[in-house]
Amino acid sequence: MLSQQTINIIKSTVPALEVKGNEITTLFYKTLFENYPELLNIFNQANQKKGRQQTALANTVLAAAKHIDQLETILPVVKQIAQKHRSLAVKPEHYPIVGEYLLKAIKEVLGDAATEEILTAWGDAYGVIAGVFIDIEKDMYEEASSQKGGWLDFKEFVIADRRKESNVITSFYLKPIDGVVLPDFKPGQYITIRLRVPGEEYLVNRQYSLSAASGKDSFRISVKRETAPNTPEGKASNFLHEYVNIGDTVELTAPAGDFVLDLGQPAKPIVFLSGGVGITPFMSMIQTVAEQQPSRPVTFIHASQNGSAQAFKNELNSYNEVLTNYRLAFAYSNPTDEDLTDRHFGKHGYVDADFLGQFEHEMNTDYYLCGPVAFLRSMIAALTNMGVSQEQIHYEFFGPAIQL
Repeated sequence: MLSQQTINIIKSTVPALEVKGNEITTLFYKTLFENYPELLNIFNQANQKKGRQQTALANTVLAAAKHIDQLETILPVVKQIAQKHRSLAVKPEHYPIVGEYLLKAIKEVLGDAATEEILTAWGDAYGVIAGVFIDIEKDMYEEASSQKGGWLDFKEFVIADRRKESNVITSFYLKPIDGVVLPDFKPGQYITIRLRVPGEEYLVNRQYSLSAASGKDSFRISVKRETAPNTPEGKASNFLHEYVNIGDTVELTAPAGDFVLDLGQPAKPIVFLSGGVGITPFMSMIQTVAEQQPSRPVTFIHASQNGSAQAFKNELNSYNEVLTNYRLAFAYSNPTDEDLTDRHFGKHGYVDADFLGQFEHEMNTDYYLCGPVAFLRSMIAALTNMGVSQEQIHYEFFGPAIQL
C-alpha cells in the first residue's frame, strides 16, 4: 500500500506528465534499447518508429498517476495491455529493468523539478503498478498453458495452406508441428507470430487477428500486403506474402486479447463495422455466430476501396444461407462497374451516419468496430450522434491503443 504522502506526490506530477509525457517515454525507450538491445526481440519496432508505443505508454503513465489512489478504475486498460504482454512473452524479470529506465527518463526530462522526493515516490508507485501487471499476467500465462492444447511462450507451427483473399490480403493456415490439438479461443482474439526476417538483426513480432472460428485443426490469419515495402509495418506482412510458403515454419504464442464477441446473450442484435483489413477479427466472430447462434440478428457493414481489395466477399455472402436474420452491405470509395451491380453494394463513398441510419437498429444493439484510426473516429462519432451509448460500442486497435 502506498502512503498518502506518496499518493499526493504522484498526483502533483500530473501537470508535468501532461506536458512532458511523450518526451519522457521517447527517451525511456531510446535508453532502454541502447542498454538492453535484446529487448528489441520482444517489442514491435514498427510501433516504435511510428511513435505509437511511446504515446500509448505516456497515456498509461498519466492515467496511473491520476488514479494512483484508485488503480482499480484503470483495470480494464491494465488487462488489455497485460494481454499484449502475455502474447509477447513479457516476463516478471523485465519489470525492474523497465522501472529503472523509466525513472531515469523522468529525472532527465524533468531536470531539477524531479526532486529526490518525487523520484522516490515514483519508484514506490512503479513497484505497486508493476506488481499489478505481474499478478494479472501470471494468471494469463497459467490459463494459456494449462488449457487443453495450450502452451507457454512460443511454439512452432507449419504453414499448412495459404489462400489469396483479395488483391492485397492473403490467408495463412497454421498447424502445430507437434500435432497437438489446438486450444479453444474466443472470437476476436489474436496470436503473435515471430519471424526471422533476412537482413533484420532482431526477431520480428507481429500480432494478427484469428480470422476463423475456434475448433478447427488450424489457425487462420489474414494478412494485408503493405504497398510501401520499406515501411516498418511492411516488414512482417510483406515477408509473409513474398517468402513464407506452404511447409515453412513460424513461431506463435497462444491466442490472446479482450476484444471478443459476447456470446452470453444470443438474442442480442450485433452490428459489425469494419474498414479494410479490420474485417479479420469479425470473420472469426461471424463464423462463430453462424455455428452457435444462427438466429441471432447480425448486420455486417464493410468499407473498402473496391471489391478487388475486399477480402472474404464470397464467405460473407455464404452466411445468407445460414443466418436467419442477416444484413450485409459494402461501401466502396472507388467502386468498379462490377461492384455497382453487386446486390450487397450499399454506398459509393464512406460509411457515415446517414448510411448507418438506413438500417433499423434495436435499442440494445451492440456495435463492434475495427479498422484504421480515421475509420474508428468516424464510426464512433456517427454512432454517438445516433444516440448509441458508449457501453454499446466496442472497438479494436491494430497496435497500441491511442486516444480517439
